[in-house]
Amino acid sequence: MADQLTVRRALSGLDGALVDAMLAEGHVVDVPAGTGLLREGGYVRELPLVIDGLVRVYIGHEDKELLLYYIKQAESCVMSFSALLERVPSRINAVAEHDTTLLLVPEARLREWLRDFPSLSSLFFHQYNERYTDMLRTVEQVAFGDLSTRLLAHLKQLSAVTGRELLDVRHARLAQELGSAREVITRTLKKLERDGALVQEEGGIRLLR
Repeated sequence: MADQLTVRRALSGLDGALVDAMLAEGHVVDVPAGTGLLREGGYVRELPLVIDGLVRVYIGHEDKELLLYYIKQAESCVMSFSALLERVPSRINAVAEHDTTLLLVPEARLREWLRDFPSLSSLFFHQYNERYTDMLRTVEQVAFGDLSTRLLAHLKQLSAVTGRELLDVRHARLAQELGSAREVITRTLKKLERDGALVQEEGGIRLLR
């Protein structure tokens, strides 16, 4: 469990008085990798802020997914933020990609804090812009990109958000996230390997460019 100093460091871009209030009225939770945090159709009762770790946000249909964006340290989920303020069901799914620590903020105080602390509004305006850009990129790749381009872009994004050069990710998982079949992903990875874009090692996939 993260101590208060860790939380304050992670949220150093927010007003100190706001962080004090969040710590007093919210609560910190640790969730293991793979934990589902929100499902489509569920209601958001508390707003999550990532203190440490990584959260994957996606929409799904049957056994396929479409990645929307990742939530990193000192960020929150703008779709959850919108659903909470409007008191409507969630339109997204969220799952902890790694072991993750969250600060859960109660809905009851959020509107007041948005009014009283400009740094909180600025945080969400900034993240709305970033998430909008992420989703436009996803739509562009799905509409106009071939699978090789989409797969390589997906791996580069995963490397960027995790900070890892060697990606321990299964072909079946990539197929699920890209709405493809495992066999197709395997063939596409081999093609990218022949093209010199990556190498498949025993521990995972390593990008070369």
